[in-house]
Amino acid sequence: MKIKERIQLLLEDMNRGVYEKETEIGLSLLAALAGESILLLGPPGVAKSMVARRLKRAFVNAKAFEYLMSRFSTPDEIFGPVSISRLKSSDKYERSIDGYLPTADVVFLDEIWKAGPAIQNTLLTVINEKLFRNGDMELKLPLKLLVAASNELPTQGEGLEALWDRFLIRVVSTCVKQEESFRQMLLDDSDEEETTSRWQISNEEYNEWQKKIKQITISPEVLSCITTIRKNLEKVEIEGSEVHRTIYVSDRRWKNIVRLLKTSAFIHNREEVDMIDMLPIYHCLWNEPDECEDVRRILIRALFAFSVREITCISRSLKSDLKVSRVRDALDKARKGGDHRDDDLQITDYFYYQLENHGTGNTYIFIVDYKNLKEYNPKDAPAIGVMYTDPLNPKRTLIRTFSDPKLMETEGAERINLFRDDRNIYINGVRFSMRRLKRGEEQQLNFGNVSVTERDYESELETAQLKTDNLIKELSENIFISEEDKQEVARYVATVRKEIAWARVDVRKLRYGDE
Repeated sequence: MKIKERIQLLLEDMNRGVYEKETEIGLSLLAALAGESILLLGPPGVAKSMVARRLKRAFVNAKAFEYLMSRFSTPDEIFGPVSISRLKSSDKYERSIDGYLPTADVVFLDEIWKAGPAIQNTLLTVINEKLFRNGDMELKLPLKLLVAASNELPTQGEGLEALWDRFLIRVVSTCVKQEESFRQMLLDDSDEEETTSRWQISNEEYNEWQKKIKQITISPEVLSCITTIRKNLEKVEIEGSEVHRTIYVSDRRWKNIVRLLKTSAFIHNREEVDMIDMLPIYHCLWNEPDECEDVRRILIRALFAFSVREITCISRSLKSDLKVSRVRDALDKARKGGDHRDDDLQITDYFYYQLENHGTGNTYIFIVDYKNLKEYNPKDAPAIGVMYTDPLNPKRTLIRTFSDPKLMETEGAERINLFRDDRNIYINGVRFSMRRLKRGEEQQLNFGNVSVTERDYESELETAQLKTDNLIKELSENIFISEEDKQEVARYVATVRKEIAWARVDVRKLRYGDE
């Protein structure tokens, strides 16, 4: 049996009788197999301690230790009392650790931030290095997972930053949300029994898996994605806030995140970390709960960035070809119709006519839009247009007559009324002459130099959509991605598919004309 199938069966056993805690249990198991720790943040009574107890079932003959911290908790209560007999017989300060944290495979510490400095300092080494110094001996701990819980974030200024950074995965744990699950929970009278899953992981298997996880490689694509995420975390747009926030992620956390990614790849029967392993790491990147949703969106955008760039490039080339086709058709139509009014208008950058004496003298209108303007008549309704700064050349102002809502959202965009006559254009009733070739002057940028490319846009868009669909399918097969995560992916992909649909509209326009 492949490891992924076994882990899925193990998770099914661990989740039986627990309601809407699949994310917490799944990520806790991932953390355990990666040798990392997890923090559950949420109010009392949302089964945080049950998650830790279920993780004990993942391992053969696992020992567990759990403790509710308070401001008065002492190291003796966590790491074991000082052995009086050893102190008397050998004059050594050692602890009796049997039954305490140093001998446990799975540890649950509730209200973690109430721990005193002596406990905190020891926990730093325990979590990061799996070591415990007992007297003059340094013990290698059997610890596979430390689950901490709290209903609040650590108070700033109390020296808890280092301990907070040690918890690689952070999950906001909530009450049962789905009504059906809530009713099932109310009617479930079964006791919390210690059951053994046939899919448990032995110590031998665990140690062997650790060696194999180290051999997992990381693709250049994943490294590039991590770079993109790091840059985006420097300026995070928090929903409902106008202030951008920088999310600090330490180098140690990134190093541990890579270990987590390797573990995910191993569990999914791969020898290399792939993009589909990336999404769950948003649980490792937030520092405040209100950042969680925005960080997840950053991850999703990063996952689909290549597809979006590809679609954008296709769309830009397609629009350029569509411009060429429209301008050529407009000029041919005017020539065949005997309309020579605009023959001496100077063409700029293949697609534009220039207005004289408007603004700074750098105002241009798309050739097709100008040719399609109505003749000036005060009794007729004008064409509606928009005037905006060219995003590719801020010194240039562009005029378009189509009503694209996106253009109206451009900063400084102005809605205008347009007419023309044989030699002029009217903007909101004000006449402006058009830039014409002077006697003896020739058209410097002949439109005939530009041609429509021979690209098969339909096939390119089909390939881009297939890549997007395949990524969605692969993400849906990741056992550590929740249903909520999948819904957020679906919402984002809907916008990508919309861009593909608009591009296909342009393909039809290019092929058959605007009709």
